[in-house]
Amino acid sequence: MNSNRVSILIVDDEPINLDIICAHLEEENYELVRANNGEEAWSQLKADPARYDTIILDRMMPGMDGMQLLSNIKDTEELVHVPVIMQTAKAASSDVVAGLKAGASYYLTKPYDGEILKSMIRGAVNSRLHEKSLLDSLREGRKIFDLMTFGRFRIHNLHQCNLVATQVAHLCPQPQRVVTGISELLVNALEHGNLKIGYAEKSNLMRSGTWQMEVERRLSASENSNGYIELEFKVEADTVQIRIRDQGQGFDWTPYLDFDPQRAFDPHGRGIAMARLSSFDDLEYLGDGNEVLATVKKGLDA
Repeated sequence: MNSNRVSILIVDDEPINLDIICAHLEEENYELVRANNGEEAWSQLKADPARYDTIILDRMMPGMDGMQLLSNIKDTEELVHVPVIMQTAKAASSDVVAGLKAGASYYLTKPYDGEILKSMIRGAVNSRLHEKSLLDSLREGRKIFDLMTFGRFRIHNLHQCNLVATQVAHLCPQPQRVVTGISELLVNALEHGNLKIGYAEKSNLMRSGTWQMEVERRLSASENSNGYIELEFKVEADTVQIRIRDQGQGFDWTPYLDFDPQRAFDPHGRGIAMARLSSFDDLEYLGDGNEVLATVKKGLDA
């Protein structure tokens, strides 16, 4: 294994499906690892949980099916943050929602176009590498945050979003749990709030691999030169409250609080729901949607 390459585990009980997926990805410079069933995949994951950056998982398999394997992955601390792309012929809304709520990050219905597959994998891999970077920064942590009870940051760009997220996470009992959620809310405020990148536009940018380039271009534009988002934290006896405000006009946040099967096939659009489910004990959008309040409980049983 080349530790510098992104490693993808592909799980399917049909050899032809494994061949098709590998053929689509052969020019992408990924390390592609095959598993012929759920049991074989689970053995490989347990043997080296740090190896894999993304998992492509067939839902319907004999023996240990995709849903059981997904449950095992999400119940394992070393694997819980690895993105899972569920592929299946079961495209009913109830099946998609069940897969997303069980922890799948993306959904593909068979048959699918190779470009869609590559776009989804690109999104999953970028998400995983970003999260790894955040967790690495967390490990360097600063003990001074144990002494802080209130603070405010003004944030102007993507780098500062990640920097602030990794530091503010130290205020919480489980920094690794909340860091991705904080980063997601900050980036959402920056791109959608201040820079006015809409959902459909971001989908196109993600598919073309030009999202970050467009964010940087807009940040450098004169009309955005004085823009910022604000993060304010307050540490109380039982909770940590994190309030984020942007300078945008707000948005209808209600469709994004839960998993929507209509967005399961897009390369983004599940970050707020994931943050609400996995990172925070409470998440509340205020006013027109340009302010969000995230709460983390400090109790050991939170």
